[in-house]
Amino acid sequence: MTRDVHLAVYDTFADWEPAYATAHINSADWQRNPARFRVVTVGRTAQTITSKGGLRVTPEITLAELDPSDSAMLILPGADTWLTGGNTEFVDAARSFIASDVPVAAICGATVGLAAGGLLDDREHTSNHPVVLESTGYAGAGHYRESPAVNDSGLITASATAPVAFAREIMAALSLYEPSVLDSWYKLYGEGDPIGYFELMEATA
Repeated sequence: MTRDVHLAVYDTFADWEPAYATAHINSADWQRNPARFRVVTVGRTAQTITSKGGLRVTPEITLAELDPSDSAMLILPGADTWLTGGNTEFVDAARSFIASDVPVAAICGATVGLAAGGLLDDREHTSNHPVVLESTGYAGAGHYRESPAVNDSGLITASATAPVAFAREIMAALSLYEPSVLDSWYKLYGEGDPIGYFELMEATA
């Protein structure tokens, strides 16, 4: 049975940040169980939004239709709107997912929104810089980790400069690939090592 991975979309969302994850979730290559997951976009409303890169995206479902029990994960990309206190409805959605033990993955500005909402107060996490999160007045500074991406009990956070590490944590949480295949995938895309490509081709064969 195919399960949905929900990608939040809102005006100015950073379309490149979840791209490594969504492209490979939707591609059967190297997967343990091809077509086990599909990416579904979710918006505040059904109205078309415009990404930071100028892409026009029409959400497939709305927040009112989003149910953690029908989802494998909620992915929250960064956006200019996070830095002005926007997207609070998506913080509420993330809170509901976490309460239901369904993974949430947030990168860049989305980590600011989660911090402001108190969701990073007691979990290890990362972001663009500690000062960025401290500006929210959150209580989780002691759990900040200097790492490209962190997964603590199903809550994934990442820096804006680490979309590949972000994707690796997402794919690991979904058990998308065998661990050795994921290592090869990161070797290629994260480290720029061509050996990773040949290892992936061998895995395909």
